[in-house]
Amino acid sequence: MTAPRPSDAELHAFVDGQASAAQRAAVQSHLAADPEDAARVAAWQAQRDALRAAFAELADEDLPARLTLAAVLQERRRRPHVAWSAIAAAAVLAFGIGGAGGWMLRGRTEAPAGMRALAREAMANHAVYAADRRRPTELGADQRDDLARWVSNRMNHTVAPPDLSAEGFQFMGGRLAATAQGPAGMFMYQNAAGMRMTVFVQPDPNARSSGPMTITGPSLDSCVWSDRGMSTAVVAPMPADKLRALAEQVRRALES
Repeated sequence: MTAPRPSDAELHAFVDGQASAAQRAAVQSHLAADPEDAARVAAWQAQRDALRAAFAELADEDLPARLTLAAVLQERRRRPHVAWSAIAAAAVLAFGIGGAGGWMLRGRTEAPAGMRALAREAMANHAVYAADRRRPTELGADQRDDLARWVSNRMNHTVAPPDLSAEGFQFMGGRLAATAQGPAGMFMYQNAAGMRMTVFVQPDPNARSSGPMTITGPSLDSCVWSDRGMSTAVVAPMPADKLRALAEQVRRALES
């Protein structure tokens, strides 16, 4: 008799390390016989690892004094009109969430003006999708114009995938990415050696124009800059000096 397929809840429990020994064995047996579910689980695991890596540095930081419950209560006494929702939020941060999960909120506050937040988003998305061998992009290279229209319309900012063939990278396709700051576009490329790199673009009308700067992540680096209301990040598994040189070419291609 064929064993029943594990539910999505059971598959997620397996990914999160919450499954019992018997459940783990059943899921492993199922994945060995079902390539489609095996690919889904692998993608979830990659996403989990990418998010952990992207926000690891925040998980180890102490809660700022201004966000502690005592500080919010003191502010409440000083300014009676402060909403009690702020106190509730501080209580959740102080007692209920903690770790990287709670600190994702801090990233959201700083992200609109923070290049590091942009880099974290770009590196996390790269880690998830560049490793996907079945469907790394939502729209392929043959749908370049459709992709450009889709991303431009959703971001309300005209943008198109740059041509990087002169740098040895062929366009694979791309997708619309969801971030804490709103929609972003991700364009993926691959060179002859099979290395994949991504260009991550997002409108940022408040950002000052800046030259490319490298931000180091746990397992990847990103080169980021802002120009004419758009912030861009280039991510690839290559040495920082080569990544910066590639980012300069991407910047020129986007400006042309």
